[in-house]
Amino acid sequence: MIDSNLHLLFLTFVFPLLGFLLLSFSRGLLPERFAALIGVGSMALSALVAAVISYTFLTAPPEGGVFTQVLWTWIQVGDFAPRFALRLDGLSLTMLCVVTGVGFLIHLFASWYMRGEEGYSRFFAYMNLFVASMLFLVLGDNLLFLYFGWEGVGLCSYLLIGFYYQHVANGHAAMKAFIITRIGDVFMAIGLFVLFRELGTLDIQDILQAVPAHADKDALALAAMLLLGGAVGKSAQLPLQTWLADAMAGPTPVSALIHAATMVTAGVYLIARTHTLFIFSPEVLQLVGMIGAVTLLLAGFSALVQTDIKRILAYSTMSQIGYMFLALGAGAWQAAIFHLMTHAFFKALLFLSAGAVIVACHHEQDILKMGGLRKKLPLVYLCFLVGGSALAALPFVTAGFYSKDEILWLAYANGKMAFLYAGLFGALLTSIYTFRLIFLVFHGEEKTDAHAGHGIAHVLPLVVLLLLSTVLGGLIHPPLAGVLPAVVDTGAGAQKHVLEMISGAIAIAGILVAAWLFLPARKPLQGFFNTRFAHGFRCLWKYAWGFDMLYDRVFVKPYMWLVRLNRNDVIDLLIESIPLVMRGGHDVLSATENGRLRWYAVAVTSGAAAVLFVVLWL
Repeated sequence: MIDSNLHLLFLTFVFPLLGFLLLSFSRGLLPERFAALIGVGSMALSALVAAVISYTFLTAPPEGGVFTQVLWTWIQVGDFAPRFALRLDGLSLTMLCVVTGVGFLIHLFASWYMRGEEGYSRFFAYMNLFVASMLFLVLGDNLLFLYFGWEGVGLCSYLLIGFYYQHVANGHAAMKAFIITRIGDVFMAIGLFVLFRELGTLDIQDILQAVPAHADKDALALAAMLLLGGAVGKSAQLPLQTWLADAMAGPTPVSALIHAATMVTAGVYLIARTHTLFIFSPEVLQLVGMIGAVTLLLAGFSALVQTDIKRILAYSTMSQIGYMFLALGAGAWQAAIFHLMTHAFFKALLFLSAGAVIVACHHEQDILKMGGLRKKLPLVYLCFLVGGSALAALPFVTAGFYSKDEILWLAYANGKMAFLYAGLFGALLTSIYTFRLIFLVFHGEEKTDAHAGHGIAHVLPLVVLLLLSTVLGGLIHPPLAGVLPAVVDTGAGAQKHVLEMISGAIAIAGILVAAWLFLPARKPLQGFFNTRFAHGFRCLWKYAWGFDMLYDRVFVKPYMWLVRLNRNDVIDLLIESIPLVMRGGHDVLSATENGRLRWYAVAVTSGAAAVLFVVLWL
């Protein structure tokens, strides 16, 4: 019975894949109710199977703590025969539960949020395919299968970000996300070639076993660097982070799915899954942490000045993924995945709550045009308080506190003091920008009319995610023992408690600063904020430190200049000249065949004379 339960693993991605196929072939002719039944129902079945598998795996673990389900051999070229196989261990089980569980709640909320929208069934078809691709990614037992899912989520992100394709700006945002993440994907693909050349396999476990004994560490460091390139693209980390804020062009449930449970966590998963490769490339692992620390701070400053409710949460996501990269770089492997899980809970809650606010305010997204909504939207206000507190890591009562403090403690315990200081300062920024959003939207003077949502599809996902964002979510510990490197017990309990108190005090201090700056009707320091100096920093942070402008001038404009210079395509002209010359020769020679006897006689005589002249001359 136990074995048969684990053999249901393939159904976790088959159900959403079937949902995608059914909705795609319906060509938009299904009523909304049936489209929602297929889209949400397929995710419910997937989540149910994942729950059964999780219970079986945790209560009666398979031998070695690993279950592999081989479906078929994917392709075979000589000795290269990657399998279409699923691997279930503590890491993939954690990701499976996050993707299906949180994904189901987001689908359920979307059935309410998207009601009445054009392309309702098309939306759920894309969402189902997105989840199926993410499950390919996290369950694949080889890097080629993983890459298949990796590209699948990239395609689906393009389709979903540009869902409202009638607006040109949304199409540009989708294309931007697609191109920038493809840059990272190219690096990753080259990394796979390097690994196969060096180790002769793309099977993940074979790679992890072969890395320690491999002689050419430089080649492995190159492969790790290239995989990191793929990770920073997919997880929106420096320097490929610019697509994430513009991804807000899609519907809000899309933002929740991409930013909480699926695509942006793929880079973290990739590094954790190939951890041995990075451990034996310490310089690259150090770079992982540095990228996370810098991205954490850059995104935190940008979130401070945004006025679009979804863009604030987007920069928050970028910052929290930075925390996970920082944790990986500090050697806190299990803490990074723990924070990935808790972040999925509270960030999905915040995005869905933001969607409820947007619908309630007639699709207004500017927080400066909101205010005083706590009385009209009490449930959403409570969700924002709990989700925002978890994001700010409010001590002891929120899930975010337990995962974020584990990262900070292990950074300290492993001697990564720069990462610790970056994490603490990032925690201060997080508290300030999170509660700035809450105070401006839900407190103060009412500036817009709002109506609360209702129905089980609206309320149930918010309530479940709210509970998971509290200490209840912090009590869920991913079963990562034996999969990722274990934490070394330093025995410094007192020091850990001191650090917890410091980080907790910083979180509370950030909330108090936000209350002082944004709660009063007459905002303090308003005169300073209106100065040219403050305005300069506000513009710098609002436009994400100018990375878009930099890339536009360094890459886009030179490319467009070359395109204009080569608008007639010199290579094409060279190639097209060949048939032009042949056609010209044909026209000249065909003129000699005119049917005139005198012309032929002159031609023969002239030819004979020319030949005779050449012979006599030579």
